Amino acid sequence: MKKYGIILFAILLTVIACKNSTQNNEKEELSMRNKVNEYVEVELTTDLSYLSDNERQMIPLLIEVARIMDDIFWTQASGKKEDILSNITDEAVKEYAIINYGPWDRMRANESFIEGIGVKPAGACFYPTDMTKEEFASLNDERKESQYTLIRRDENGKLIVVPYHIAYEEQIGRAAELLNKAAELADDKALKSYLTSRAQALLTDEYQKSDFAWMDMKTNNIDFVVGPIENYEDELYGYKAAHEAYVLVKDREWSSKLERFVALLPSLQKNLPVDGKYKKEMPGTDSDLNVYDAVYYAGDCNAAGKTIAINLPNDPEVQLQKGSRKLQLKNSMQYKFDHMVQPIAGILIDPAQRHHVKFDAFFENVMFHEVAHGLGVKKTITNGQDVRAALKEQYSAIEEAKADLLGIFIVGMLADMGVLPENEVMDNYVTFVAGIFRSVRFGASSAHGKANMLCFNFFEQEGAFTRGEEDGTYRVNFEEMKQVVEKLINRIITMQGDGNYEEALQVVTEQSIIKQTLANDLKRIEAASIPIDVRFKQGVSVLGLD
Repeated sequence: MKKYGIILFAILLTVIACKNSTQNNEKEELSMRNKVNEYVEVELTTDLSYLSDNERQMIPLLIEVARIMDDIFWTQASGKKEDILSNITDEAVKEYAIINYGPWDRMRANESFIEGIGVKPAGACFYPTDMTKEEFASLNDERKESQYTLIRRDENGKLIVVPYHIAYEEQIGRAAELLNKAAELADDKALKSYLTSRAQALLTDEYQKSDFAWMDMKTNNIDFVVGPIENYEDELYGYKAAHEAYVLVKDREWSSKLERFVALLPSLQKNLPVDGKYKKEMPGTDSDLNVYDAVYYAGDCNAAGKTIAINLPNDPEVQLQKGSRKLQLKNSMQYKFDHMVQPIAGILIDPAQRHHVKFDAFFENVMFHEVAHGLGVKKTITNGQDVRAALKEQYSAIEEAKADLLGIFIVGMLADMGVLPENEVMDNYVTFVAGIFRSVRFGASSAHGKANMLCFNFFEQEGAFTRGEEDGTYRVNFEEMKQVVEKLINRIITMQGDGNYEEALQVVTEQSIIKQTLANDLKRIEAASIPIDVRFKQGVSVLGLD
């Protein structure tokens, strides 16, 4: 009898263990499903009725090119998409990996969400994971710091440089072929020129000519941003550009409203709150501001937190000669404002100031952030070096902080000039603070997240806003905000102009952190189940073009 009692007890323990295991698996599944649901799904579409038949035929070709860029970005970020996803059996985990382009959570400091996967390499897949900085420094190849090369090992284990157009030869060849096919359908001459030029750029890694061609587009209804563009994915050196693509359709009504701001760029540069030697560079006046609805995102721009505005090209020579184009992605902005900014303001902004949180202010803050990238200094005043090279891996965070601050400074400046209503500046200030709570949820590990925290912590230290002890809401102090913005702009542009890497490192290290009080406030947002960002249902069928 005792023997049978022992057996029954063992069976009972097994049943309990299985039950607990099942419950744990269900909890893990629920937790991962909750993470997926943090990204609210929205349809990426727009009114295509005013496009010509040729323009409508172009869009599927451009989407096909974008999908190629998407595949390339997977290999740069974490490895081959098929290899990674085929080893994941849990559907929620697989969806989350697709959102993040790999097994690392971009909104949570790139922590792994798949067991057995280690820390994400700072250099992603642009460099060998076992490469040391000393080894890279000793590599004698002038192309090693190029934005358009990979660092690999030869058969003897020595570092070599592989240009993108060779590393991705088959994919790039197909993309160029599709771009040329789309160019044949282009009614707009400037768009046709850009598409053919960009096809050639992909095949050669020589992008400046196509950047100039892109700057010449003024009357196009369709726009296409494609290729290796931003350096955020390379957190080791900030050298390597990652592939991405946007397919965009112009909102002609909203675009016409913004034309007046272009002519003001030289005046904005002259009125920056810095010493005269830091504002001698004059931005090109071929810059333009246009509003688009995005109909497809791919690659870098689609990874976790979605881009809502574009300021390109990044080439400082093109910017000095012709300026840059600032593309505002209105439908994406509207989704983020409706699903995130307003609900967050309802929790963390002082009730007496919530009426200042408006979509138009959100739109202007994003737009002037992009305008601000074209202002300030591109070359150091000390030795004429590119600021990007001088500040190394700290450049992106510092530049994004500059653009954040200059964006709201510009709003105040335009109000002083009578271009914008003075009484609306407070809308921009309060909406900007509400927007920080939205974007800092992207995590302090990204360049934008570091910039957000840098601004937030300085605002807090200098009294630009106060936090109510009883209700935990934030109230903007108008005059203090204005003064702090100017003070921090002066520091950042001076730092860039001097090429002061040490100060940049110190500022980012000390100020780009999430302190406990803010962390607790972000948990209040999470508890309210407010989405952290959007994910897109997109493609030819969504647009009705299949």
